Amino acid sequence: MHTSPRQPPDKDHTPVPIFKLYGYGNIWTVPDLMYCETIAAQEKLHNWHVKPHKHADLFQLLYLQSGHARVHIDGATRPLLADQILLVPQMVVHGFRFDPDSVGYILTVTYALMTQIDQAAGLTLTAAGTPTVLELADRPDEAYVRLSFQRLNEEYRSPNTPQRTAQLQAILSTILVWAHRHIQTRADTRPNDPRDAGQHLAEFTQLIEKHYTEHHLVAWYAREIGITPAHLNVVAQAGTEKSALQLIHERVLLEARRELIYTTRTIKIISYSLGFADPGYFTRFFKRGSGLSPKDFRRQTGTQT
Repeated sequence: MHTSPRQPPDKDHTPVPIFKLYGYGNIWTVPDLMYCETIAAQEKLHNWHVKPHKHADLFQLLYLQSGHARVHIDGATRPLLADQILLVPQMVVHGFRFDPDSVGYILTVTYALMTQIDQAAGLTLTAAGTPTVLELADRPDEAYVRLSFQRLNEEYRSPNTPQRTAQLQAILSTILVWAHRHIQTRADTRPNDPRDAGQHLAEFTQLIEKHYTEHHLVAWYAREIGITPAHLNVVAQAGTEKSALQLIHERVLLEARRELIYTTRTIKIISYSLGFADPGYFTRFFKRGSGLSPKDFRRQTGTQT
């Protein structure tokens, strides 16, 4: 069984803390490619309150089996109810405040393992850039998902069990396939070839994540993927109901909002960090996308953390 190091590594000193495992700095301290913990075990350490932070190269699934929580996501707060599952991609600022005695599980999965499962099963979860809340229905065919979280936790805490790694990955795959199917059923439209379109959308969102501060045109992204700009727009519209350019701009706006909410950096410095040579143009871009100037947005959101 994994034991914590004697002294947690220092957190890095970025404006929003980046953790591997919450409270232990930006170092992956466990031998597995995933980490499973109960909400009670984790949150009692922090008085049922985890402050806003983000993870690099990690995907999280939080299953609230019973109880109630308030989830802080990129400056907004929403409730999380019993039988809901929150999916949190990497670099999303998130925090939790649970009611005492809430029950559930938190799975933290490396993107190396997520990518392996995505490719083997034809999933697109690693392409996600925004959090998603899924709800377990009160149906017999979804009871296996609840049981899967329980079984994964039991298997995780039996480090000497033969074929443990294979079993953990098989159970995790079951959960991820359910999540992927659930997301797909919520889409109103599908492209003619959902498999290829899903792969193209995954590549596009991954490229945006790597290059959004470089302000490339849609044609550049299409060329990198190996399709035409028109086809890329079709893929984006079918998968997200947004144009390719909207998705690029939304990623820049998301990072701008994070900077304005969670840091005290000047608007000029923020604009340069996001690839804008002219702070005035950044201000116009932000106001066009958000309805407020950066200064007004920061004032409206209140205090920084």
